[in-house]
Amino acid sequence: MAFFQVQYFSDALMRTTSFHMFLPNDLPVALTESNPYYTRNTKVIYLLHGFFGSSMDWVMGSPIWQIAEQYNLAVVMPSAENSFYLDGHGTAGRSYGRFIGEELVAYIRKTFGLLTSREDTIIGGLSMGGFGAIHTGLGYPETFGKIFALSAAMIIHEIKNQQPGFETDIAVYDYYKLTFGNLEYLEQSMNNPENLLKIAIKEKKEIPSIYMTCGKTDSLLEANRQFFNFLVEHQVNATYVEKEGSHDWKFWSENLETVIRWAID
Repeated sequence: MAFFQVQYFSDALMRTTSFHMFLPNDLPVALTESNPYYTRNTKVIYLLHGFFGSSMDWVMGSPIWQIAEQYNLAVVMPSAENSFYLDGHGTAGRSYGRFIGEELVAYIRKTFGLLTSREDTIIGGLSMGGFGAIHTGLGYPETFGKIFALSAAMIIHEIKNQQPGFETDIAVYDYYKLTFGNLEYLEQSMNNPENLLKIAIKEKKEIPSIYMTCGKTDSLLEANRQFFNFLVEHQVNATYVEKEGSHDWKFWSENLETVIRWAID
């Protein structure tokens, strides 16, 4: 299994950025000849980290290396700071949505020769990265065939209309305004995944299938339920699973292979 750390200049971020990547292009024949997943093209998964995290989180905290090898997956793990993978309007160098959904995909395909189809291009993530996977996948439905989210931070309805002085356990009002824009208009903005879905439906685009899972003792449980219900109301092919667990690497590691098996089958 080849493991890369790549630095390159990003037009979307207007600076040099980095990502980590697993690529199963060097395995012994003895490990692949009887494995049916190596009779098809390599699928590519864009795996997004959570708040406070970086591109190394999945490498350090989960069995993604073994999963990538078993299922013939190229796994791309970018760093996106605490951006929620959104395009920062009016702020140069903070187009994280375009960075993930457009620029990085094109760079991976060109640089590594992974000319994958929409069906072979998957996006997923945990917590903030779960929100990012859903938002980016719905914003670029022509690029991603499937979306998965573990403990997705679907916080739009929690922070909408908030005023100066508002704060949560992780951030204050100024951060949310910088990241999401004017909170009084957040619900109607392009930073709300619900609006992206409505636009994609109106434009008659093919909507990626979505898999969401959340721990039963996770503080984000109700927000995940509400967003899944929204998907069902709009007739999206969506799966939602609640399991024992909380907002931690134990839950994410234990459920990672399940969501990836769903994504590739």
